[in-house]
Amino acid sequence: MRILIKNIKTLVQVDDNDRSRVCGAEMKNLPSINDAWLAIDDGLIADHGKMDDFPGISDWTKLTVIDATDKLVFPGWCDSHTHIVYADSRESEFVDRLNGLSYEQIAQRGGGILNSAQRLRNASEEELIQSALVRLDEVMKQGTCAVEIKSGYGLSLESELKMLRVIKKLKELSPLTIKATFLGAHAVPAEYKGDKARYISLIIDKMLPAIAEEKLAEYCDVFCENNYFTKEESIKILEAGLKHGLKPKVHAEQLSNSGGVEAGVYCNAISVDHLEYVEEKEIELIKNSITMPTILPGAQFFLQLPHPPVRKMINAGLPVAIASDYNPGSSPSGNMNLMIALSCIQYKMTPEEAINAATINTAYAMDLSTTHGSIAIGKKANVFITKEIPGYSFLPYSFGSNLIETVIINGTIIKQ
Repeated sequence: MRILIKNIKTLVQVDDNDRSRVCGAEMKNLPSINDAWLAIDDGLIADHGKMDDFPGISDWTKLTVIDATDKLVFPGWCDSHTHIVYADSRESEFVDRLNGLSYEQIAQRGGGILNSAQRLRNASEEELIQSALVRLDEVMKQGTCAVEIKSGYGLSLESELKMLRVIKKLKELSPLTIKATFLGAHAVPAEYKGDKARYISLIIDKMLPAIAEEKLAEYCDVFCENNYFTKEESIKILEAGLKHGLKPKVHAEQLSNSGGVEAGVYCNAISVDHLEYVEEKEIELIKNSITMPTILPGAQFFLQLPHPPVRKMINAGLPVAIASDYNPGSSPSGNMNLMIALSCIQYKMTPEEAINAATINTAYAMDLSTTHGSIAIGKKANVFITKEIPGYSFLPYSFGSNLIETVIINGTIIKQ
C-alpha cells in the first residue's frame, strides 16, 4: 500500500535517522516541519518535506491520499515497559489502598504480584492471548506502535514459559512491534518463602536455559527492591541472563533506594525503570553509561509515590524515556498520551521533552532506534494523525481527550 498524507499542519519529530537518543538540554528540541507532506511506500517512510516543495504525484497506482489540513502527524509511541499479559484485574487492591493499606502491606497479605501469579497459573494460554490482544488493540488505537511485554506473573518454570510463549504468539498475531522480557525475578513465589536462594537457583539453572533454547525473550529483568531482590542478587541473575544472550533491564528505585541503578549500570542494562528514589549518586552513574533512565508516571500516579527527580536528571545531561508500566496492580493503563500529560503536569517536563521521551528515547530502550521513534526515511511507517488541534502542546494540555483520528502501522491504516 502507498499512502500520501498532505497539508499536514505539523509533522512532528523529523530527523535523518542519525539520532539514537537525545540527552539533557537536547530534549527541549523537537524537530518538526510545518505545512508538510509524508509519503509511505511498502510499509516504510519513503519521503517527506514542505508542501511548497511537494513534487506532485506521477503514479496514482494503489495510492491512498489523506488530507491532514489543521492536523498533526506524529511517529507512533514506543512503550518500553509493560506487563500487558495478565489473567485478571486487581481493583479490590485499589480499594484496599483507598482504605489505607500500603503496596507492601497488600503484598504481605498475598496480594500484589503473588495475586496475579496465582491467577495466571490457572489461566490457559488461549485465555491470556485473547485478553492481551484486546489490550494491544486498545493501546494501538491510542497511538502506540511498539511495546515491550514482560513475564513475571508466572513465578514457576511452567508458568513463566507459558507467559513467554503467549508473548511469542502475540508477536505473530498483533501488527505492533513487540519485544519480550523475562522477569522471573519479579517476586519470590509463596512455595519458596524463606528460601529465596533456591528460587534464584531455579531461575538461573532451569528457567534461563529453557527460555534461551526456545528463543522466547530478548531481555532479562529483575525487581531490585527491599523484600524482593537485592543488588547482589540482581547482578547474579542479570549476569546469568547475559550468558544466555538476554540483555539486562532493571526495576530500580521504585519503593526505596535499593541499588537497582547500580546493578543495572554494572551489567550495562539497556534501561533502569521507575526511579522514584533515585539520588545524586545514581544520576552520576547513569551519566557515564549506555543505560536509559525510564520513568513510569502511571505507576507513580496510581500508587501516589514520590515524583522521580526528572528535572535533576535532564539538567544533569541525562536522557529520559517514558513508558506506561501497563499492569493490573499499579498502572492499569497503557495510554501513552496520558503518560506524557502526567509527565508534563507532575514532573514539569516540557511537551518537547515528553514527546522525545515517548518516541526516540523509549525506542532506544527497546533496541528500536533504527526503525522506530521518529519520522525518518527508511523507518517503519508507524505514525498517527491527530484531529484538528492547535499544536503538539495541546496533546498533554488536553489530557482527558482522545485526539487521535488515524493510526497507521507498518504502512496499513488501522483507525480512521
